[in-house]
Amino acid sequence: MFDLSPWLDLPLIWGALIATAVFVYVLLDGFDLGCGILFPFAPSDKCRSKIMNSIAPFWDGNETWLVLGGGGLFAAFPLAYAIVMPALYLPVILMLIGLIFRGVAFEFRFKTEGRDRKIWDVSFHIGSLLAAFMQGVILGNFVQGFEVVERSFAGGPLDWANGFALVTGISVVFGYALIGATWLIWKCEDDTQRWARAVARYVISFVALAMGLVSLCMPFIDERILALWFSVPNMFFMAPIPIITLCAFVMLWKDLHSEREVRPFLLTMLIFLLGYVGLGISLFPWIVPFSFTLWDAAAASTSQSFLLVGTAVFLPIILAYTGYSYYVFRGKTDDKAMY
Repeated sequence: MFDLSPWLDLPLIWGALIATAVFVYVLLDGFDLGCGILFPFAPSDKCRSKIMNSIAPFWDGNETWLVLGGGGLFAAFPLAYAIVMPALYLPVILMLIGLIFRGVAFEFRFKTEGRDRKIWDVSFHIGSLLAAFMQGVILGNFVQGFEVVERSFAGGPLDWANGFALVTGISVVFGYALIGATWLIWKCEDDTQRWARAVARYVISFVALAMGLVSLCMPFIDERILALWFSVPNMFFMAPIPIITLCAFVMLWKDLHSEREVRPFLLTMLIFLLGYVGLGISLFPWIVPFSFTLWDAAAASTSQSFLLVGTAVFLPIILAYTGYSYYVFRGKTDDKAMY
């Protein structure tokens, strides 16, 4: 079988692909889940129908990126997969249950009325909330690292339920609520847009607080992260990330008190990106923090080469149909049933 490793740093490329897929998933399914988190607080059933319609054309396609991230980890870094999954079985299962509830609610809400519709409204909210919270818990555990002995997870089944992970879980819920609200500002009009703008003004302070708290805790997780961010001259190179993040929060706050529709969503995406870049810088080059690097946990170079060729074929197709779907369903949404 052919081998591209003499010309390409395959573990680095695959690490970048998986990180990109996870980030795209966080952005795209983030506003879906955020809409679900905010769903029961909408002022009317008509508003809830508008919320559902604004994400109905996209939600299932957005989950493609989660499959790419998880499947890429399994195929390109099997050692990392074999350590991370046993450590996070329960949160991952609960996340998937939440996504299933969310997906089923999409299909059935459009076909019901009255009391039955409320059941699916609750399912949509609980599924979105559970999935978002568990994604934050998974993130919190990942950045802390896992107890590893001889290339295997050596911790207990409930090690994931720790204070830092629970805080990151709550933080992700607020973050998704913010990006969901700014999405609705863009896609909706009238009462729904005014309500979403008011929600975003309320949620932004919690997101800023949670992001600041997690950022302050991160350097104390491992002394290498502390040295990376606060040693000289590193701190001067790292300083633009928190400074730009603060500026983005200020601009977003001002936009939420104006009539802007698109820029609040773009600024929220920028805030997510800056937070993700900060995490990436802190954890590079670990694929299992702080036990195995990308190169330690990589699959055989021939396997990664074969997978990379397949990805090079199918990834442009995924990007094309994703972009086309967003283009076709551009513009404002209404409350008419789409199914």
